[in-house]
Amino acid sequence: MITALINNKIVGGRIVKTGIAVLLTSVFCYLLEWPVMFAVITSIVTIEPTARDSIKKAFIRFPASAIGAAYAVLFTYLLGDQPYTYTIVALGTLFTCHKLRLHAGILVATLTGVAMISTVHDHYTLSFFVRLGTTGIGLIVSSLVNLLVIHPDYSKGIMDKIRFLSAEAGNFLQMRGKEIIAQQPLHKSTKNTFDVLRKNLDRIETLCSYQKMEWKLYHSSRESMKLFHYEYKKVAILRQLIYHLGLLSSSNFTKISLSDEKKEEMMNAIGHIQEIIEMDDLKELDSAISKTLLIQSCRLLPSELKEEINSDNNWKITYLFMELVCIGDLLKELKQIERIEERKKLSCYSSIQSL
Repeated sequence: MITALINNKIVGGRIVKTGIAVLLTSVFCYLLEWPVMFAVITSIVTIEPTARDSIKKAFIRFPASAIGAAYAVLFTYLLGDQPYTYTIVALGTLFTCHKLRLHAGILVATLTGVAMISTVHDHYTLSFFVRLGTTGIGLIVSSLVNLLVIHPDYSKGIMDKIRFLSAEAGNFLQMRGKEIIAQQPLHKSTKNTFDVLRKNLDRIETLCSYQKMEWKLYHSSRESMKLFHYEYKKVAILRQLIYHLGLLSSSNFTKISLSDEKKEEMMNAIGHIQEIIEMDDLKELDSAISKTLLIQSCRLLPSELKEEINSDNNWKITYLFMELVCIGDLLKELKQIERIEERKKLSCYSSIQSL
């Protein structure tokens, strides 16, 4: 049932794992007759995207929680349950954890400290160890759930985002190209499109790092690792692509003068780039790339460029077309990797069918 919910995208794997962690933590605390609240809070905030992160941060969060509990017991004993007690406990916990570089445990420690104040009335030493025990249960349960339940696979998310990023890159190039031809500055909508590109690239790189972490804990097939390697190579190319699109975004082309011939060449080049991005049939890749004529476009620049190469207008036109050449070459490389990846997938599928 849980698998069906995840596959149908009704709930995410992290939501399911959080629910399981809260349930198990509550059961253990009820069996031990310990307060449930602190353990549940800990289990909720310590579910991480990867099991490795959850285990690694558990060793930081436990001593940080001990600091928060110690401050709560100490200042409740000295000052009682007063408004300034909460302030002192919170600030003391934050300051100490920061100085000890327990940054991953600051949130849990501060929540533990301030939540304890209203519940500590007597038996201060016993309260300290009970709170520490409930925090430990929350950390252990959430780490085990992250490790043993629903192993995350980020490969599909990476592939989907790479396809989306490629499509959005084509849209941005179309928008920016029309602005340059019309000698208009960068519009807000175009800038927003480029910001989306950068954010998606950051997200893809984060998912790639998560996938690598998961492989350090779980065994993965050689084929899946090879396929991920191709996806990671595509991310490296996309990083360069975003860089060149950023140069088109940040450069000022409002004062350049393009002839009708150069405007037509530029729009043809951008249109052919868009064709390459949208192409699904990789067998037609070579013919599509040959139609870009980007290199030829640079060679067909007006002859006066050679005579007046120091002209600001001519220099910017050359720079503009060279950026299009770089973008076209990167997309060509990206599609070639997709072709190799497709062959590997077919090879893996054939080997599985033969078993």
